[in-house]
Amino acid sequence: MSTDPREALDAFLEAVREHYAASAHRTGDQDSRVEAAYMALADAFEIYEDAIYTAFDEVTPFELFDDVEDAKDDDDEFVLDDDDEDD
Repeated sequence: MSTDPREALDAFLEAVREHYAASAHRTGDQDSRVEAAYMALADAFEIYEDAIYTAFDEVTPFELFDDVEDAKDDDDEFVLDDDDEDD
């Protein structure tokens, strides 16, 4: 059973709004509401991306990271050495 891409989009946009609201009213670095909104946003994004791919054979330009270290490792791949730069 596939998800309607329009419904997935609506759910994704609502998750973005909820994440914004939680972030704007965070009570500290470990705010459980922000963490829950973050996870809901990631889940909604994956559902949307799957739905848009299934319906239209299309993908988004975004990538989810499992944790901060994965993001840091990927950023390190794009660091240029001084010898690689063109002047």
